[in-house]
Amino acid sequence: MSAQAAGPVNTDAVAATAMVNRQRNEEGSSQGASLVSTDLSPLYSLQRWLLEALVAPGKFDRSAIADTVLAGPMLDAAGCLAIYQRSYILRLRKCLAEQFPATRYALGDALFDDFADTYLRAYPSDSYTLYELGRRFTAWLEETRFDRDRPTQDREDWIDFMVDLAGYERELFRLFDAPGHEGQPWPDTTADDSSLILQPCLSLAQYHYPVAWYYHEVVAERSPRFPPQAPLYAVLLRRDYRTTTYPVSALHYRFLTSIQHGSDINAALLEIAEWTQRPIAAVRQSWATEVRGPWLEAGFFVMRPSLP
Repeated sequence: MSAQAAGPVNTDAVAATAMVNRQRNEEGSSQGASLVSTDLSPLYSLQRWLLEALVAPGKFDRSAIADTVLAGPMLDAAGCLAIYQRSYILRLRKCLAEQFPATRYALGDALFDDFADTYLRAYPSDSYTLYELGRRFTAWLEETRFDRDRPTQDREDWIDFMVDLAGYERELFRLFDAPGHEGQPWPDTTADDSSLILQPCLSLAQYHYPVAWYYHEVVAERSPRFPPQAPLYAVLLRRDYRTTTYPVSALHYRFLTSIQHGSDINAALLEIAEWTQRPIAAVRQSWATEVRGPWLEAGFFVMRPSLP
């Protein structure tokens, strides 16, 4: 995915170059070695200044910029910095758009870009790779919604949908590169229940809207409309480098959550029998004849590691 291969603007290199150039200008020194300081705090401060100038272009006036950045032969200091500001923000916007294509479609390009700019000012890139750029985007949408202080029943539906949709897209993106089970054998129906655990690249999710359907409609360029509220329980997993979403019932979601929290399959079946007030024999029969085979084939489970 392109967002993984891309890296953020190398602010360290840009900041270091700016500092060296200014020191050379002020001190008239041609000895590069004499410009290296054992005190890293000035470099760190300059790096932080440059990052703030990139993600919040209006924060510094022209005189402050001129005090920090050297002018070029054709542009003043603010004009030189503006080149980096425009390219940096455009690159990060593009990265977020690639990580959240359905959210961008739902909001519209202009509003998504406004959201992206505000998000990036609050949470600038803090990694050498842009892969993690959107990891806080869903939480940020929830934190900054204008109706967050209203009772739940009085909140705006479209914001609830956007939060759900962004959360779904982020989880899909995360699973793309998460540790998985590829290259190792998958269990078949002969495996004993006591030896099965959930595979590592699997996520359980609950949404208020049919976000999986909406996402795939956007990807297929079928121009979906805003969907009505409809609860979705889902298993998102990657098997053999293919990421898939499986809708499940609330009952199945509870069963899988119990296993995810540490129960073995037998204990989870007992919990379901108690919760539904059904005989355990009937619950085991349903598991064995209706559920177990398809879930094994889909890649829900792997074999429990053997103890040394």
